Amino acid sequence: MTYSSTDQIAQQLAFLVELDKLKSIMRQSPLIDQSRKENSAEHSWHLGMFALVLSAHAKEVDTLHVVKLLLVHDIVEIDAGDHPLHSASGQAALIEAAERRAAERIFGLLPEQQGREMLDLWCEFEAAQTPEAIFAKALDRLQPLLINTLSNGGTWAENGVTRQQVMERYGPVIERGSPVLWEVASQCVSDYFAKAQTGK
Repeated sequence: MTYSSTDQIAQQLAFLVELDKLKSIMRQSPLIDQSRKENSAEHSWHLGMFALVLSAHAKEVDTLHVVKLLLVHDIVEIDAGDHPLHSASGQAALIEAAERRAAERIFGLLPEQQGREMLDLWCEFEAAQTPEAIFAKALDRLQPLLINTLSNGGTWAENGVTRQQVMERYGPVIERGSPVLWEVASQCVSDYFAKAQTGK
């Protein structure tokens, strides 16, 4: 099927209007100043900036492609909601199915070829097999880790997460994308838990 320019623009604008809903999806992660929780749109923007700033610490990735992956990765939360790392255990299959349905609906608002391209980006992020997706996944773990270490434990404190659990849940994903970033991040984790233990 071919579309007139007017039809394409109408579909593209409908998609962009739908994305406004991502601003209302609240995450568990607080802002660093702890004044409120961040929303999923803010999270995605922050990750895009992480990619622009930190891509030199990954092995030969296309930075723009990493940014694209990060901008689309959480769009499905408009329908499927946010599922924090520490409270989604045992629900993986249900979450995956809900997110797939959301991806097909939301990206389906776009003209067919553009929608397919966006869906492909989302699938690439989820599969985490390309260098760009592996690094994007690493940043998606690094950002909340950093926030938690700077906000009195953030979601870790709320969910009773231990240092060992942090190392196991964040470590392999971040290290796979960038060993040097994991080296720095793991030190941040150690410093946070040492401080939390002493209460200083």
